[in-house]
Amino acid sequence: MTDASPAQVLRYTAFSADPGGGNPAGVVLDATGLADHEMQAIAAEVGYSETAFLFPGPPPGPTPHKAGRRKDQRTFRVRYFSPEAEVTFCGHATIASAVALAERTGPGDLVFHTPAGTVPVTVTVDGAGRPRATLTSVEPRVEDAAPEVVAEACAALGWKPSELDAALPPRIAYAGARHLVLAAATRERLADLSYDFSRLAGLMRQEDLTTLQLVWRESATTFHVRDPFPVGGVVEDPATGAAAAAFGAYARETGLVPGAAVLTLHQGADMGRPSTLTVELRAGDPRVRVSGTGARI
Repeated sequence: MTDASPAQVLRYTAFSADPGGGNPAGVVLDATGLADHEMQAIAAEVGYSETAFLFPGPPPGPTPHKAGRRKDQRTFRVRYFSPEAEVTFCGHATIASAVALAERTGPGDLVFHTPAGTVPVTVTVDGAGRPRATLTSVEPRVEDAAPEVVAEACAALGWKPSELDAALPPRIAYAGARHLVLAAATRERLADLSYDFSRLAGLMRQEDLTTLQLVWRESATTFHVRDPFPVGGVVEDPATGAAAAAFGAYARETGLVPGAAVLTLHQGADMGRPSTLTVELRAGDPRVRVSGTGARI
């Protein structure tokens, strides 16, 4: 599938203003008429960790209530496919899609109806003319991770229990997709990522996990993260917006940060595709906001 095909596939990177950084995503701005197997085939051919397929207009059903909706909001139904399977939500492909739309129709508010729920997105432009998108997650939740799941994940990663940071307990966090959060005690442990692909994929399918959110805490509000994604046929994501949103909920739930906080997540540097994700928590609002820049590849 190429840009000259009936379903035009755009290629954008998210969470970096440099096309050589961030996480690449395929974007189909109008997927009307595409069947499931065709979207899966396109995603496999594109080969990025995710491709987003947009269907202009609200989902089928009763007309949604419009009270309070700003006039510049634009509404889409969105589906996300990795090279091997559909996923419920993908943050970096959401950011990439929003940037692609803003370049064509201007900045403003968008509404994405995803399989995980409704995700508002706002695109602004900075003083240098670079677009920046902010997504607001579905309502998150955090649950305990069973000891046997943590043990199996560590075995697949080749991590010793002593190499975990005891101050950041393992949890499963959700903000549109499920992620197992494991914290490394040192930056060196996080940097040395070599894992059993099949073994970890099997565990993740069993536990319905989209990625592992591997974390090292640099400071109270700065974290370095890596995200294996074998269930999508991808060794690692260089920037994972859905996991960033889930981590924001985790940080608040475990008391790492107060109810209102702004976190900076650095990802992709160990892969040669540096990315910066901004995570915002607001007092009184359980949802998590994730922001980043984007650029066409």
